[in-house]
Amino acid sequence: MKNKLHKHNRHSIRLKSYDYSQFGAYFVTICVKDRRFYFEKYPKLKEIVEKQWLDIPNRFQGIELYEYTIMPNHFHGIIFIKNSVGATLAVAQNNVIAPNNIRAGARPAPTVGEIVGSFKSLCINDWLKYIKENNINETGKFWQRNYYEHIVRDEKDFNEIREYIIYNYLKWNDDIENPKNVIKC
Repeated sequence: MKNKLHKHNRHSIRLKSYDYSQFGAYFVTICVKDRRFYFEKYPKLKEIVEKQWLDIPNRFQGIELYEYTIMPNHFHGIIFIKNSVGATLAVAQNNVIAPNNIRAGARPAPTVGEIVGSFKSLCINDWLKYIKENNINETGKFWQRNYYEHIVRDEKDFNEIREYIIYNYLKWNDDIENPKNVIKC
């Protein structure tokens, strides 16, 4: 019984006392439940994810998006929260580690969690509508429960992450999660 409980004991990877609404760049990775290859199997789902990702700045004021990629079973992207109109990555880099910064503007800036939660939810809603309209026998909740995020520390970190995202799909053929690389006994 103890092992069963321990298996489901999740620990937060977020920095304690860090305000995830403060301006700066954040790298996020969101996985498909059970690492299934939904985006490869269902091109329409990939379209839905891309549409909802690109619509984030329309839903949240002061948000910019940088590189992103949709892999067969996960998603990578960079979210930039600006503290005011015209803020740049260079401005944010000088303030990334200051946990006591006041949230942006008169209206509090959204947190990374709020942005990702909204994104995931809207993707699921669109997907549920699509599978219902097209009579597809598939689960609607395709995202894994949580997600990974990384606070971009400086320009070097930002450039390395951008490069990782840009070239990630090219490395898929060698990825251990690619079904083509599974050794069959």
